[in-house]
Amino acid sequence: MGLVTPALLAAAAFVGVLALLAYVLLVLFSPHPPIPSESESTYLTPSSSSTPLPLALLSDPAHKNATLELTVVVPAYNERKRLAVMLRPAVQYLEERPLPPAEASTAASARTVQRGSYEILIVDDGSKDGTAEYALELAKELEGEFGSKRGQVKVCRLVRNRGKGGATKHGVLHASGQRILFVDADGATHFPDLALLEDELDILERAQAGRVGGAHGLIVGSRAHLVATEAVVKRSALRNLLMRSFHLYLSLLGLSSIRDTQCGFKLHARATAQLLYPSLHSPGWIFDCELLLLAERCGVPLREVGVKWTEVAGSKLDVVTDSVRMARDLLVIRGNYLMGRWSTPARVSVGKGVEVRPQGIRVKESRKDR
Repeated sequence: MGLVTPALLAAAAFVGVLALLAYVLLVLFSPHPPIPSESESTYLTPSSSSTPLPLALLSDPAHKNATLELTVVVPAYNERKRLAVMLRPAVQYLEERPLPPAEASTAASARTVQRGSYEILIVDDGSKDGTAEYALELAKELEGEFGSKRGQVKVCRLVRNRGKGGATKHGVLHASGQRILFVDADGATHFPDLALLEDELDILERAQAGRVGGAHGLIVGSRAHLVATEAVVKRSALRNLLMRSFHLYLSLLGLSSIRDTQCGFKLHARATAQLLYPSLHSPGWIFDCELLLLAERCGVPLREVGVKWTEVAGSKLDVVTDSVRMARDLLVIRGNYLMGRWSTPARVSVGKGVEVRPQGIRVKESRKDR
C-alpha cells in the first residue's frame, strides 16, 4: 500500500472544501416554504365579492372523489391588462361546448359529479394593479354574457408574491376538480385545445380502469411542433438561442422525454396532483421542470400534445436574467433530490399496458364537438 503524500492530502482537502461549499450554496439558494395567511384559504366570486368563502382542499378525504369535473388554475401577477384575453374564451368554451354522450365519456362514467361542471380559480399572486378586483368585474360581465350554468370563476388572493410556481401550487392544492388544468393568464394558448389534452387523459384513464386510488396521468401542452413556424421564427435570435440552450441543458440534467417543458397548459388527473403537488418546492418559472422530473421519478404517465400558441405582448419574463436564474434553480432542484434534502413520493404502479414516457408529440386538430 502506497504512502499518503502531502499532495494527495491537499487534493482531498480541496475536494472536501468544494463539496462543503457546494452544499452551503445549495442550502442558500433553496427556496423556503411560504408563510401562510388565513385569508389565502378563501375565495371570492362575483355573487360573493365581499364575503370570503372557504376553498376546498385537494388532500381532504371528504373531497377525494371531487365535486367538479374540472378545475382551471390561473396564476396571475399584475395581469389586469391581459386577463380578459384568456378568461373570455375559457368561460365561453366551458359554458357552451357540447358535452359528449355519457357512455362515451370516461370523465362522466368514472365520476359522480355533474358533467361539464367546472371552476376557474384565479390566484392573484400579490398583484399591485388591481388584478383581483378586475377579475371579479370581468367574471360578472362574463356571467351575464355566457351564463354560469356549469361553473363559476373564483378569485383567491395571496398576501405576498410567491412566483408562478408558488401561485400555481396554491391553486392546485385547493382544487375541487377531478381533473386539474393550469393555464397561463396571458391567453397565449388556444383554450379549446383543452379537448386534445382531455382525449389523451381519457386514453390513460381507460388503460388504468379500476386502479385503486384513481388513474394517473399528466398531459403536457406543447409548442415544440411550432419551432419552424412564423410564431417562433419571428422571435428574437437571442430568445431562440436561449430556448435551444435551455432544452439542451435540461437533457444533460435528465429531463429529455418532454420537448416543451415550459408551456403553461398542463392537465392532471386528480390522483396525480394529489401525489406530486405537496412535494413541489420551486416557486418560480422552473417549477414546471420540477413537476415533470418528479412525475418521471414517480412513474406517472406523461404525454405531450401539440397545441396552438400565439405570443402575447407584456410578458414578465426577462429572457437573459430569468434564463440564468432558471438554470441555477434547476441545479438546485437536482441537487436537493440527489442529496435527499427533498423527498420523492412513492412510485406508482399504472400497469404493464401503460407507457410512462411519451412516445413523441401528438398533434391533432381541435374537435368542434368538445
